[in-house]
Amino acid sequence: MSAAQQDTTNDEIEDSSAPLIEHLAELRTRLIHSVGAFIVGMVICFTVWNPIFNFLTEPLCSAMSARGETGDCGLILIKLQEGFFVAISISLLGGLVLSFPYISYQMWRFVAPGLYRSEKNAFLPFLVSSPAMFFLGAAFAFYVVTPLAFDFFLGFQQPGSVLGDGDSDNGIAGIAFQGSAQEYLSLTIKFIVAFGLCFQLPVLLTLMGKAGLVSAEGLGNVRKYAVVAILVLAALVTPPDVITQVILFVVVYGLYEISIFLVRRVETKREERLRAEGYYDDEDDAESEAEADADLADAEDPLLKEDPLMKEFDSAEDDTQGDTQDDTGPEDPNAPKKTD
Repeated sequence: MSAAQQDTTNDEIEDSSAPLIEHLAELRTRLIHSVGAFIVGMVICFTVWNPIFNFLTEPLCSAMSARGETGDCGLILIKLQEGFFVAISISLLGGLVLSFPYISYQMWRFVAPGLYRSEKNAFLPFLVSSPAMFFLGAAFAFYVVTPLAFDFFLGFQQPGSVLGDGDSDNGIAGIAFQGSAQEYLSLTIKFIVAFGLCFQLPVLLTLMGKAGLVSAEGLGNVRKYAVVAILVLAALVTPPDVITQVILFVVVYGLYEISIFLVRRVETKREERLRAEGYYDDEDDAESEAEADADLADAEDPLLKEDPLMKEFDSAEDDTQGDTQDDTGPEDPNAPKKTD
């Protein structure tokens, strides 16, 4: 290979690799901005982690107050370093919440240049509705589910008695709640994240329906399997409390039905758009369906089957088809060939 051809090949390789390098540089910039925003949000939440922790313990304190247990909520630090890790956990959660809008904006800035205008208009509503549905699910978990769950857990306490000198046979062992601050925070975050993800179901299924991966008919056909999956999810996520499990099942199943409705709307709009562009012909489709229905009705009519005229007509038609096949059959090799 000559030097000129080698230079041309190198130039082609550099031209083809330049867009990839530019995309990687753009991705690095967006990731740096996202990580920076997360760190800033984490530092802000670390400075005010005590008010955030007081806010997160409000359901527990309310449940204990409703049972007449006034005073301290009873959370303790089992390990020496547990308070520090509680502050770190709150900082991580709060930093993610504060920086999520900016991180979503950076994701959009990276993806948007590679999308058409129609794709941008289709994708942007899902990017906005996803965090909104997550916060809605988190609020539902915090204000509805956690009070019921904590009230259920606190129901296993019992008052005890101090044993006297001559009353050892009537002593009762007391069971009092003295929970770990880190364990309580972990359980609360689990509820919030689980319900926030469950509320993403309409957004996910609608986006898949818009991409053509699922259909409203298909989702309706697997409804019984979805019911079983939702029941298993309710048993895993919520405590062994029937009321809480029923609430989660009703909410998630309602979201599933809403998803079917939204996917059906997406399919209807897509069909209207294709029909407006001329891909569908309603008259031809109607005529074809009418002819198919008429033929099916005639074939299933018992009177027509027993009619002798129809039988004679069918036999004559079969004979005509047989004669046509004989006329167009293979040529006899012994027959004389025609000459001009």
